[in-house]
Amino acid sequence: MCKLCANFFVALSMKTSLKLSLDKRRKRKDGSYPIILRLSHFQRTTSISTGQSVGASDWDSAKEKVRRGYKGAVSALDLNRLLELQKANALGVINKLRIKGELDYISLPQLKNRIVGKTTYDSFYDFGDSLVRQMEAANRYGSARAYKGVLGILRVFTKEVDLKFNQVNYEFLRKFERFHLSKPGNALNGLASYMRTIKAIYNKGIKEELVERDSYPFHKYKIRTIPTKKRAIKVDLIKKIMALELTKENSLFHYRNYFLLSYMFMGMSFIDMAFLRVSNLVDGRIKFQRKKTSKLYDIKITEQLKELLSFYLKEKSADDFVFPIIKRDRLDLQYKDEQWALKRYNKGLKEIADLCGIKEQLTSYVSRHSFATHALFKNIPLAAISAMLGHSKLSTTQVYLKSLPSNILDSYQEELNLL
Repeated sequence: MCKLCANFFVALSMKTSLKLSLDKRRKRKDGSYPIILRLSHFQRTTSISTGQSVGASDWDSAKEKVRRGYKGAVSALDLNRLLELQKANALGVINKLRIKGELDYISLPQLKNRIVGKTTYDSFYDFGDSLVRQMEAANRYGSARAYKGVLGILRVFTKEVDLKFNQVNYEFLRKFERFHLSKPGNALNGLASYMRTIKAIYNKGIKEELVERDSYPFHKYKIRTIPTKKRAIKVDLIKKIMALELTKENSLFHYRNYFLLSYMFMGMSFIDMAFLRVSNLVDGRIKFQRKKTSKLYDIKITEQLKELLSFYLKEKSADDFVFPIIKRDRLDLQYKDEQWALKRYNKGLKEIADLCGIKEQLTSYVSRHSFATHALFKNIPLAAISAMLGHSKLSTTQVYLKSLPSNILDSYQEELNLL
């Protein structure tokens, strides 16, 4: 327990206690159990979700913390810091109530509501900002950036006027939709991305009992999307990119290599390439956990890959990043390095497309989509392609492969001909 938590705990009434615990009554599909704050008040007990879960062997019940040997998307140290912060915040609420003389006159459900923020987070923005802080504390900077971006756009829409949970209703969502689509260049799929984040924040608000489930606006409002344009390009165009002669001093040299390597890395995303370390190259394979889904990449280093990688591995130690994308040491700044590099990379790919006479738009996604499409052409099963891409759901892979060329579909139809 942290010193701050211990100091608060001493000040609490003996009739009220709080401890971190593993809820073994609710086993999740992945075999883990939820970590909860177990709140006792006047001999009654309830639980408060922390939003985290670990396996039974990873939890130290005596110390109320995750064991050092825990291996997950977040380190044991960072996870324990987050749990300690949540416990300290809860103890702070209890201690303030005790000082004000209210603790002995409040019921257990009322106390829980005070702790989870039913009063504090009547504001949709305040609650959303708290989620961003939690994500940043857990080093989930990619998710934090997405949430922060949507909250920023909503604040522009509401002209910086605070937004209450009960104001996020069907009519509000429809008005925001009209606002977004009225701007030049904005499309339905971009709106869908924003709405999914709004929906996620609202769902978390329901779990935290900040708003009633009956008020849920997404029962009525349906998030719509339209099919995206085909992003894959033909193999001969990828060979054109490979044959492009560039000097090592030319910035396009790296961008061309990143594109080819992404394709050969089974469609590895740019952010995963950016964070790839030399230590992830083990016994002729690349072993790396995806930033987005935490799925494990396990990729064989082919002779072609080895040739391209050798340029980037010279005079590097195990802790070094493979590619010259991330420059700084602090994690939040590393994510900013990756975002800035991605913008320059996509700009560079446009120049490469011009040099190669490629009419299709060339972006970081094209190598990933091209790999998926070409894999399907080789009759590789969809489930295998999904695993190669590191997708957590087969439906995500199906979206990648929606827009197949008609001649491919024609050939499949011919194979089913009974005559």
